[in-house]
Amino acid sequence: MAVLSAGLLLYRAAPDGVEVLLGHMGGPYWARKDDGAWSIPKGEHEADEDARAAAEREFTEELGHRPPAGDSQELGTVSQRGGRKQITVFARPGDFDPAHIQPGTFDLEWPPRSGTVQAFPEIDRVAWFDLDTARRKLVAAQVEFVDRLDSLLAASGSAPRGRGTATP
Repeated sequence: MAVLSAGLLLYRAAPDGVEVLLGHMGGPYWARKDDGAWSIPKGEHEADEDARAAAEREFTEELGHRPPAGDSQELGTVSQRGGRKQITVFARPGDFDPAHIQPGTFDLEWPPRSGTVQAFPEIDRVAWFDLDTARRKLVAAQVEFVDRLDSLLAASGSAPRGRGTATP
């Protein structure tokens, strides 16, 4: 059975179009990587848990603050890792100040086979990117969500609406 994951893609209007909020994956493997090393804030959930609720919970866990209030639109699901992981993402207009993240952590034996376990942030930094830059920064399997958001906004003819803000 596939591992289930849900995420929340926050977006906002910017002078040159739309921007999305992404997090740079933490830990030693990602420390020196940039392009292809960013992710939509997301995390795993159980099959009996509502994906939308899981996306909000994971945003809070990974960034340390609740997402801005507002309506979310489902962008669908994509497979990652050869179908072993199913990621469902919801898009929501709003704002978030990247300077205020308080990321959750995970433990990892580092260096490998050293016997030393260290705590690393799940996300070590957060930033807003225009859609073209986001496509370059994201891990490959998640680029589809930016494309879907772009299509959704173009089809609706609307710029981001909600002015919800998540700042501590």
